[in-house]
Amino acid sequence: MVRTATGQLYTGISTDPARRLRQHQGELSGGAKALRGKGPLRLVYQQIMVNRVDASKAEYQLKQLSKAAKEQRISEQ
Repeated sequence: MVRTATGQLYTGISTDPARRLRQHQGELSGGAKALRGKGPLRLVYQQIMVNRVDASKAEYQLKQLSKAAKEQRISEQ
């Protein structure tokens, strides 16, 4: 999960979180439109998965959580 300057949380999947964060920050091309102009961005939570299918399932589950539940997950990491 990435936290925006306003405290919003963005959830996504990537094989290279550091590169993906750089894309979202505009340093590289290919960042999400939802994050444009919302920086600075910080990677606040990541979970390593063995394959894309499991990563997509975990992403979906995270997106279903309330912001409070996401914050709890971040604080437990």
